[in-house]
Amino acid sequence: MNTRKRILVVDDHPLMRGGLCQAIAATADLEVCGEADGWHEALEKTRAAAPDLIVLDLNLKDGSGWTLLEQLQARGGLRPVLVLSVCDEQVYAQRLLKAGARGYLMKDTPIESVLAAIRKVLTGQLALSETMTALVLENVANPGPPPTAMEQLSTREMQVYAMLGRGLSNKTIADNLGVSPKTIGTYKARLMEKLGYRTTPELMLHARELPDVSGSVR
Repeated sequence: MNTRKRILVVDDHPLMRGGLCQAIAATADLEVCGEADGWHEALEKTRAAAPDLIVLDLNLKDGSGWTLLEQLQARGGLRPVLVLSVCDEQVYAQRLLKAGARGYLMKDTPIESVLAAIRKVLTGQLALSETMTALVLENVANPGPPPTAMEQLSTREMQVYAMLGRGLSNKTIADNLGVSPKTIGTYKARLMEKLGYRTTPELMLHARELPDVSGSVR
């Protein structure tokens, strides 16, 4: 009887996805039940393959991994999710945990640590880097200064801002988030107000520079 836990790997970078699948397949207790490079495909494969855990990148071919989390939650089918991303954990980790993920690691994490985190999440625990764990505990014990403008952005505003930085159009962002392009225009106006930008070109310029803050754009 096969007792290996089934893992769905969702990442739009073929080399990264392939390397992780190979590492998982080489273990005695884990197996890959599917791969996907976009959230639409991942949603279908989650339904078909019923994975025990999803390893999820935030930057996908057709939008954001956040969208997959939201879609699974809306359908009552959210599986344990470990986010593995280039996006700065200090900016995104706590947001993604609140969105339903059970762990968050950076892509430069050694593969042995990624496999250990998968096993940890499968046992019902949270998986974070030592740096992020220490930061969370420090924030609980000693609340810091008032949040920065970036930290005050809502989850949806952060999603829109990150997708603007990837060069996605209002319509594409709207399709990903299930809202109208007009709503995205409203979010852009809120972003300009909160971040102190006077014009849309200025907002777009800084959105493209988001990697310097969050590493979210390849």
